[in-house]
Amino acid sequence: MAGENRSQLLCAENTNCAGCGMSLALNFIGDVLGRKMKMAIPACCGVVTPHSFPYSAYKVPVMAATFASSSVVASAIKAVQDMNGETGHVVAFAGDGGTFDIGMACLSGTAERNEDIIYVCYDNEVYGNTGAQRSSATPMGASTTTTPGGKAERKKDIVAIMAEHRVPYAATLSVSYPEDFMRKVKTASEIKGFKFLHILSPCIPNWKSEPSDTVKLGRLAVEAGVFPLYEIFNRSEYRITVKPEKLRPVSEYLALQKRFAKVPAETLALYQKDVTQNWERLLKLESVFPFLGK
Repeated sequence: MAGENRSQLLCAENTNCAGCGMSLALNFIGDVLGRKMKMAIPACCGVVTPHSFPYSAYKVPVMAATFASSSVVASAIKAVQDMNGETGHVVAFAGDGGTFDIGMACLSGTAERNEDIIYVCYDNEVYGNTGAQRSSATPMGASTTTTPGGKAERKKDIVAIMAEHRVPYAATLSVSYPEDFMRKVKTASEIKGFKFLHILSPCIPNWKSEPSDTVKLGRLAVEAGVFPLYEIFNRSEYRITVKPEKLRPVSEYLALQKRFAKVPAETLALYQKDVTQNWERLLKLESVFPFLGK
C-alpha cells in the first residue's frame, strides 16, 4: 500500500529529527530481528522517540531503563524470558553517553558475565538528548556546549575495550552501509553470549549538518578511516568488512559538520595522524589475527 510504514520496529509517528541516523539504525535492526524482540533503552533520544505515555512509536515491548542500567535491565528481561520459555532476541539500545560513560560499569559487568543479549550503542558522539554536552565518544576538535572551543581529548576506543572482555562478538556498523549493517545484526543474533554493536549515528542538530547529508557523512567516515567497519570474533579474529583502497582526507568528512568549523590546523593534522595510525593498526591486526570462519 502506498505510504505504508513497513518498518518492523519504528512507527512513522515518531518524534525524531529529519535525517536521524538513529531512526535508520532502529529500522535496520527491526528488519533483521523482527517483532519478537524486546528492548531496554536508557535515557537517550531512543527513549524520547515514542512520545509520552501512553503512546509509543515502537512496535515491540520496550522497558525504559535508568541512564546507567540498560545492559542489566536487558539481562533481567532475558532471564525472565528464558524462565517463561519465550523466544525472541533481547536488545539493550543506548547512546554513547549511556555506553561510553554513565553505563560503562554495568556494561562491563554484563559483558564479563557473558549475558546472552545484543548490546547496541548508537553513537552520535555527544549527549544529544540532554543539551549536547561532550562525552568520551566526542572526537577531538568537536565543538559542544561544554567544549565550545573544541574538545581537546581523543575519542575512546569502545570496541577495543569490549573485545578485551573476551565477548564472542563485537562489530562496528554504519547506517550508510545497510547490507553490511544487517549482516552483522544477523551474525550477532546467531551467536550465544554477549554481543556488542557500535553504530556511527549522524546527529543533525548536534553535528550541525544537513539532513540530506546523513548517508554521505556515514560513507565519508568509513572512506576516510574515521569509522572503519570491522568485526572481532572471540577477541582473536579480525575482519575488516569495508576496505577502501585509499583513505580519503579526514578534512572532507569534517567539512560537512559545522561542529568542526573552528578546528585549528594543528588539531586537524593530529586528527589525521591518529586516523591513519589507527587504520594501519587495524590492517595489521587483521593480517596477524585473520577471521577463520565458523
